[in-house]
Amino acid sequence: MPVYAAYGSNMDPKQMAEWAPHSPMRGTGWLPGWRLTFGGEDVSWEGALATIVEDADEQVFVVLYDVPEWDEASLDRWIGTDLGLYRKLRLRVATLEGDVLAWSYVLNSYEGGLPSARYIGILADSAEKAGAPDDYVARLRTRPCKKLGD
Repeated sequence: MPVYAAYGSNMDPKQMAEWAPHSPMRGTGWLPGWRLTFGGEDVSWEGALATIVEDADEQVFVVLYDVPEWDEASLDRWIGTDLGLYRKLRLRVATLEGDVLAWSYVLNSYEGGLPSARYIGILADSAEKAGAPDDYVARLRTRPCKKLGD
């Protein structure tokens, strides 16, 4: 079964169940050599969107889900792959049980711009619900962001 590595709001199993109801949470892990960042501020009404970029000195917490093909198609539509907003990338995820090959979504835009404070809150809450380490959640909560209307 294909495995999806969520680093954004889909880290929250409850939200993920709305978009992919047949995709159970498999566990958590890390993307070593990747960094969480934001971009695409020009395509979002609220601010920059979450994405990942390669960075040898960083790692990104992810939640893994087993995703059947019908849920994958639903997720693709919701994420915006058909609109060219995000593309899929296959990655190696480090877990306590060993490495897992998974796919994730990467923004088709340049890095840069600030996410909204609301969006940062959603990401931090999602990471916390998924069991991310406290220091990871704290770093999310203190990221630079903007208020709506800025």
